[in-house]
Amino acid sequence: SRGLTGVRLVTGDRCAGLVNTVSELLPQARYQRCMVHFMRNVLSKVSPRHTRWAGDALKAVFAMESRESALAKAEQVATEMEERKLREAAKCLREGIDETTTYLLKDYPVEHRRRIRTNNMIERLNREIRRRTRVVGAFPDGRSALMLITARIRYVTGNQWSTRRYLDMSRLHDTIQEAN
Repeated sequence: SRGLTGVRLVTGDRCAGLVNTVSELLPQARYQRCMVHFMRNVLSKVSPRHTRWAGDALKAVFAMESRESALAKAEQVATEMEERKLREAAKCLREGIDETTTYLLKDYPVEHRRRIRTNNMIERLNREIRRRTRVVGAFPDGRSALMLITARIRYVTGNQWSTRRYLDMSRLHDTIQEAN
């Protein structure tokens, strides 16, 4: 309602309302589940004896160059998980791999893949906010907490983020008009 246009991808950690909200409010955008959160979800269903193998197998899935090969590798890994009696992990992998490999679609430049497959940027900002609010400890009211958090976000976006380019948007030039 404030004029946001051209959103083509939303990356998140699969929180309950986010996926529905993206499809409802941004129908042109696709949802990318954070690869790191997804791997943690799958590995939480793996016995400690198989954790190293499963972690390496999942990394191999996400190292694929195309979405088709990643999906095929994921199915191979899921089958092997079932053979190792890791049925819950295999089920979790099969259910979530589709939305976790959105970044491999041809709509997104290869150079962007490393950064759009996770929500690390948001997680880093959240850690910075937690770090600052823990120093204060207790706030007299919600307004004072909000003022500190807002000031920190303004500082980070004004100083740290403004000097670095996270994604080279010129690589999207041909398709940006289509999204708008």
